[in-house]
Amino acid sequence: MSTIPGYTYGTSAVATSPVTLADFDQMKASVLFGDDDVKALRASHDVVKDQVEAILDVWYGFVGSQPHLLASFTGKADGKPLGDYLGGVRRRFGQWILDTARAEYDQKWLDYQHEIGLRHHRAKKNVTDGAASTDIVPFRNLFALVFPVTFTLRPFLAKKGHSAEEVEKMHAAWVKSCLLQVTLWSHPYVKSGDF
Repeated sequence: MSTIPGYTYGTSAVATSPVTLADFDQMKASVLFGDDDVKALRASHDVVKDQVEAILDVWYGFVGSQPHLLASFTGKADGKPLGDYLGGVRRRFGQWILDTARAEYDQKWLDYQHEIGLRHHRAKKNVTDGAASTDIVPFRNLFALVFPVTFTLRPFLAKKGHSAEEVEKMHAAWVKSCLLQVTLWSHPYVKSGDF
């Protein structure tokens, strides 16, 4: 168990995902995610593990430069950025990078994806950090961030001397994984029975 506050992956604090592993297998098929992608993601782990803070600097810089994105990390009363909240989320975001690169798609991982979705939705937003922030991360912002997150990751994947083909495989696997994860995170946002 990690010492990152609020990181509850694999613990009893996380409920079972309403999405089954069989459902997830169908989702993987829809996005053409296969064993080669798992292999490429796992290869990316050694590439990104010592670049996590630099990657987060780029991602946080982007979010911070977009007022509509930064709004999800601001005080409900005054609209000012909440430093402690941003810091807590950043630590878990860094762990998310490593978890994504580990590509361990078991029940514990699936359950934690649902927890992440709940933490973006009004169902559990702010609960983990006790933040007095906005009530929800608008879904339109979640899904759209797949592009800047994966686009800006590509240069980091190319920093360890891998061939262009290897970098492309890692990058494609990251894009697919992010699409799958954000789709799982959407569950709390979708009308019951429509997921």
